[in-house]
Amino acid sequence: MNIKYRIDLTSEEREYLHAITAKGSTGARTIKRANILLMADQRKHTDQAIADALSAGTATVYRTKRNFVEYGLESALAEGSQPRGARLLNAVDEAKLIALACSKPPQGCARWTLSLLGERLVALTDLETVSIETIRRRLKENALKPWQKKMWCLPTLDADFIAQMESVLELYVEPADEKRPVVNFDEAMKQLVADTRDPVPMKPGQPARQDYEYCRKGIANLFVFFDRHRGWRKVKPTQQKRCIDFAACMRDLVDIHYPEAEVIRVVMDNLSTHKAASLYKAFPAAEARRILRRLEFHYTPKHASWLNMVEIEIGNMNQQCLDRRIPDWDTLAQELAAWETRRNEAKASINWMFKVEDARRKLGRAYNELNPSNAL
Repeated sequence: MNIKYRIDLTSEEREYLHAITAKGSTGARTIKRANILLMADQRKHTDQAIADALSAGTATVYRTKRNFVEYGLESALAEGSQPRGARLLNAVDEAKLIALACSKPPQGCARWTLSLLGERLVALTDLETVSIETIRRRLKENALKPWQKKMWCLPTLDADFIAQMESVLELYVEPADEKRPVVNFDEAMKQLVADTRDPVPMKPGQPARQDYEYCRKGIANLFVFFDRHRGWRKVKPTQQKRCIDFAACMRDLVDIHYPEAEVIRVVMDNLSTHKAASLYKAFPAAEARRILRRLEFHYTPKHASWLNMVEIEIGNMNQQCLDRRIPDWDTLAQELAAWETRRNEAKASINWMFKVEDARRKLGRAYNELNPSNAL
């Protein structure tokens, strides 16, 4: 057996095996096989001597050496953790596995699974069998997770998108102007939830306990205003987000929050209620026109809510204030008011770094497709 399966490690393999045995963070089975290979390197020890030193059987020593010679280092270290007959994938087989994982799953299957990928790979190659562990490792090395799918917003980077984006970005770089403030506006949602059993408070050695069962008490809509130059925000809870609710927010902006401003430039998304028409549905024509004379609407492109700075502040609100069960409207209003006051007193703001020049550089391909002269 020693003559047939001779072990001659490269310096890289030897260094890798020494690292495995030194760290001690790998499984005992793998460490033992690493020591077998190190002791067998360049026929320093016989199989029997290796077996005696490591308290292993000579059959284990033989299989480890055989797997190293015939299949490689990883197979030798993983011996015993994969089914008999399984072997590592060569470059061609691995390329077929990656192509399979990136393709549409078979009809009747919602997604690729490890076992399904293994079955298809065996059918497409000369492999007799392939282990689930081998499939998992190859996918992990290539950062592939075919069983996962993320919801993603895919914008169309056309002329309308670019025009609206640059308009908003230019607005953001303007200096603060009390007479012409820039206010970001958007909505959020909070589900009101009450405990059905009293939670148990934390005590030494035991975390707080909360029963998994809860009682749903409704949904609150949250209108959020944010002015980064002032470091100011305002959250207005409402039961709905109708046209008249939006109109009431715009009137509050003009009459209560910015009574001295000549024009308030409002940045918001393209929600159907975010229109001048909403004010005419809520108020008499003269009142609607009075409010609109002091408002200037700026819309972010569709599928580009990241351009609205208030989205960042909504994330802060959710994390700092609303990430818990809130049972009723009074509690919600009190907690939001406390959070809002603390943030306003600190004048917490946002340092917006993304400018028109950055957009033209990072989205250069879209600009060039729109007009080839942009590449000059």
